[in-house]
Amino acid sequence: MIGRVQSPRLIRIGGGVVREVPEVMEQLGLSRPLIVTDKRVAGLHLSKLTDPLDRAGLKWGLYDGVIPDPTDTCVNEGLIALNSGDYDCVIGFGGGSPMDTAKAISFMSVNPGHVRDYRAPAQIDKCGPPVICVPTTGGTGSELTRWCVITDTEKTEKYNLSGLACVATAALIDWELSVTVPPRTTADTAIDSLTHAIEAYVSRRAFAYTDAFALAAMPAIATHVRTAYRDPENAAAREALMLAAAQAGMAFSNASVALVHGMSRPIGAFFHVAHGLSNAMLLPAVTAFSIDAAPARYAACARVMGWAEDADTDAAACTKLVEELTRLSADLEVPSMSTQGHDKQMFFDLRAKMAEQALASGSPQNNPRVPTVGEIIALYDQVW
Repeated sequence: MIGRVQSPRLIRIGGGVVREVPEVMEQLGLSRPLIVTDKRVAGLHLSKLTDPLDRAGLKWGLYDGVIPDPTDTCVNEGLIALNSGDYDCVIGFGGGSPMDTAKAISFMSVNPGHVRDYRAPAQIDKCGPPVICVPTTGGTGSELTRWCVITDTEKTEKYNLSGLACVATAALIDWELSVTVPPRTTADTAIDSLTHAIEAYVSRRAFAYTDAFALAAMPAIATHVRTAYRDPENAAAREALMLAAAQAGMAFSNASVALVHGMSRPIGAFFHVAHGLSNAMLLPAVTAFSIDAAPARYAACARVMGWAEDADTDAAACTKLVEELTRLSADLEVPSMSTQGHDKQMFFDLRAKMAEQALASGSPQNNPRVPTVGEIIALYDQVW
């Protein structure tokens, strides 16, 4: 098997590294950034990015209209902002939503049509202005991936977008920015990272390079997520989760995700459930469904996280993996769809459409066990 890897040209990791954005821009010959973020991140952290830019004498602009599960409307508004000034790069500053939006703004500035025209499996290789990603959560891994996800407001569907144009030019990963993330988001983004790592490792497209990143990310998340959830300012836990998110991002960017993500996107599109939370709701059930198709791989996941012993059979290790994922969900108080107050009739009426959208995304085809529409509907029933 030939492994194919795409990643940013420059990656810097460490506490306080956000202050090095001007230096990275200078390396890349850039000087006029449009910052793409959301209002919450802007209120909490914007000065940590803009103060170094100001000290370096760099003029910057701001688009802070990104919403969770960013839409084509966000992309269009961001394009207007980009075209209103003489900008030579885009900085995605925040969680996955601002970073994904920044990528889409960049490539849509040089590609015609609507963002839906470029949905996967199309590869978007015509690149726009350089994108610099600065994550503020330890979860999505978007800063290192060749993917972004945008919701179509007309069709109520979340699209995977992929290609060289979706790879950031530079990523600066600063765990100090994640300390203010609230417990619910901490838990959901960490489980999102764990899902990235597990799905990359069991993916039909996995290879040795991606395995190394996935196997490094899993134990760090398993070890530190409960601490970060209970003690948001725990520096060691925050640093570990931020690094693990990056490692998991490298893993799934090049091995792809699988069934959890395929099923998660329609939940986000129709019910506006945060991406990490929908993954967290699905992970134990989808793992139990898939496990018999790749027992050695799933058993390795359990062992590397310390949830099974080397002496355990693969079958025993797989059982422990599902048990521990279920226990982790309970400890992190992951809610079900029903306990979040969603409309039951609407959910059940949309199951078939969501299942079809999940399959159409392509991600379930990477799963060890490729489901039918009926099997996906049954899994949706379980997470209700």
